[in-house]
Amino acid sequence: MNPPSSPTHVDLFAGCGGVSLGLYNAGWRGIFAIEKSKMAFETLKHNLIDRKSHFEWPLWLPMSEHDIVDVLKWFRHEFEELQGKVDLIAGGPPCQGFSFAGRRNEQDERNRLTDSYVKFISLVRPRLLFLENVAGFTIGFKNENSESEAYSVRVSKELEALGYRIKDKVIDFSNFGVPQKRRRYILVGTLSGKPENFFKKIVEVKLDFLKSKGLEDKVTLGDAISDLERKHGEVVTDHHIFKMGAYGKLGSSYQEYMRKNMNNDFPDSHRFANHRKNTIERYEYFLANCKKGVNVKQEIRNKYDLRKKTVVPLDKNSPCPTLTTLPDDYIHYSEPRILTVREYARIQSFNDWYEFKSKYTTGGVQRKWEVPRYTQVGNAVPPLFMELAGTVLKTMI
Repeated sequence: MNPPSSPTHVDLFAGCGGVSLGLYNAGWRGIFAIEKSKMAFETLKHNLIDRKSHFEWPLWLPMSEHDIVDVLKWFRHEFEELQGKVDLIAGGPPCQGFSFAGRRNEQDERNRLTDSYVKFISLVRPRLLFLENVAGFTIGFKNENSESEAYSVRVSKELEALGYRIKDKVIDFSNFGVPQKRRRYILVGTLSGKPENFFKKIVEVKLDFLKSKGLEDKVTLGDAISDLERKHGEVVTDHHIFKMGAYGKLGSSYQEYMRKNMNNDFPDSHRFANHRKNTIERYEYFLANCKKGVNVKQEIRNKYDLRKKTVVPLDKNSPCPTLTTLPDDYIHYSEPRILTVREYARIQSFNDWYEFKSKYTTGGVQRKWEVPRYTQVGNAVPPLFMELAGTVLKTMI
């Protein structure tokens, strides 16, 4: 548990805890987290409440999943009472309506959760703000004869009206030790001081930050997950259907750091998919005949009657493309299969001790409300970057 002198934060739209894990590793104290999904909150609670006691958690707020729209109605007075007691509010409203990886939709009801974010800020008035979203957050929606104002501009104006100084920028996490080309919009706000200093400082200190952990600023996919390849061994799970992969020998400083304090032979959530024979054969063909790291050509997709928008055989020697919540978007670089949840987590920079809860995946209409393990990890902010961010934000209080 962090000492009382540690700076405090609230995590909004917390998901499975990527932001909070990074801030925990950077020495922050959590007050509470707001997350709507029962599945994602189960993962956050297991790791950061039950195991690490990261959150103080007020008695007036039930320790469970919550919709931010509801808590703004129920606990307005309690949030106002927190004024002057919160150093940072971090998090990002759901991004699906803004993302070019999905069906970009101005009418997506989740887009309006940015209003709840601003409302929460207006009640609590933290000293610092940190907001993360997809790069599409900075681009307006095109209508028939015009383009609407980008949500990034709208939110910035609303926060400035509350007295915050705002600076925002799109950055690529692969430049900060994360083995993934993941471009994300970052907004930092301050009641005093210069928010632009955040973006200068993360560049200035990143090499020393990573060096202190034995890490490099550029990490390939192979650096991240080569010790998790199926060839290293497997065991049948309790379900008697799936097999779990075993650890291989350490192959990089990144793997050594991720496996710190792990004594198990079998990493959490490293369950292999049971692919059909024709799926394995198709993946083998892609690995042998298609360029690594890019989408399979249309003529080859037509040959296999594939209607998926994205099918990428991964490149071991480069950072991974941006992870999505659909695990069959990518094929392992040397084995004819999709990635496991633990491989997803490695690419997102979750420590191996961080365990994921609930079902592995879902489909159909259930995707509208279920947040299984692949989705939890795919939606997260990389904890390694968030630890760097938290280290810099501490200097700005």
